[in-house]
Amino acid sequence: MKIYFFPFLILMALSTACSTRKATVSKSAAKAPQPSTKPIKTIIGNTLVNKYSADDYIERFKAIAIKEMNSYGIPASITLAQGLLESGNGNSSLARDANNHFGIKCTPEWKGKTILKDDDQIDDCFRVYTSPEESFRDHSEFLKRKRYAPLFELNKDDYRGWAAGLKEAGYATNPRYADLLITLVDRYDLSKYDRKEGFVEKIKREDKVLTEIVQNIPEEKKLEPAKAPVEMKIYEVKQGDTMFTIAKRFSITVDELKILNDLGNSDVKLGQLLLVSK
Repeated sequence: MKIYFFPFLILMALSTACSTRKATVSKSAAKAPQPSTKPIKTIIGNTLVNKYSADDYIERFKAIAIKEMNSYGIPASITLAQGLLESGNGNSSLARDANNHFGIKCTPEWKGKTILKDDDQIDDCFRVYTSPEESFRDHSEFLKRKRYAPLFELNKDDYRGWAAGLKEAGYATNPRYADLLITLVDRYDLSKYDRKEGFVEKIKREDKVLTEIVQNIPEEKKLEPAKAPVEMKIYEVKQGDTMFTIAKRFSITVDELKILNDLGNSDVKLGQLLLVSK
């Protein structure tokens, strides 16, 4: 006697097995942990503070960097790289205490709050912002000066041109500033946040920004010569250096040095570059 329902039963069994597997996969995927952008809590002195990693910082501020890029043409990758470098991933005391992520100092036209911190001189005056987002916006406004005007004629996805141009215009005193920015852009793939623009779009954006720069020139002449926002204090590890000796040399704690450079331990390598400004 022939049995004809075996193939049907086999198909039913396979279908049930596949459904069960899909359900298992879906259930497993639903339970998969998502990457957290919440900062790690750490203690500096007697104060409990947030410790942001570079990835935390990028996730937190990529949207505002893209918004500023679309408004003014500054590559989002450059804005993020400058913020990472100059604020130590948002962990510097200036970023924590003043929401100042780009080390922009006080100028005569600044009417907001201020804070004093040692930099080029003892008790240098820095701007205080109500939020980090306000710092990002002021960073764009700060760049709308005559000496930075040629940069706004670059494509808004030309991060290499912007890095070189900022150094050429004297934005920072460190001779390797452009290389440091490009290294950060490449390391964290920040260029993926940059956007190309069409010819007409570029012309309109250039016209808007360059017109605003021209309007600012008379006011600039009344003010002190524009200074670099902050002197980048970056130290290259020498033979015999330890985290403790480097921290002591620059009057900061080992914990602060680790936070500024997103380091998980106290190991340093010969030739390693460390941000040592607070």
